[in-house]
Amino acid sequence: MSKLRIELRGSRIGVNYRHLAVLDGLGLRKRGAIVLRDNDSRIRGMVKKVIYLLNVEEVNE
Repeated sequence: MSKLRIELRGSRIGVNYRHLAVLDGLGLRKRGAIVLRDNDSRIRGMVKKVIYLLNVEEVNE
């Protein structure tokens, strides 16, 4: 299964509280943080919600 490399490129300051909850769910707490998550519909939906704060690329493992 492929994975998504997700990087938080924007600041969390001033972001809607619901979007903060999504970032917490993804495990992105600090600017510049990078996480690897499975490429499934749940994660893609979370990414879509806050795409304006993220850099996302697909990684094959």
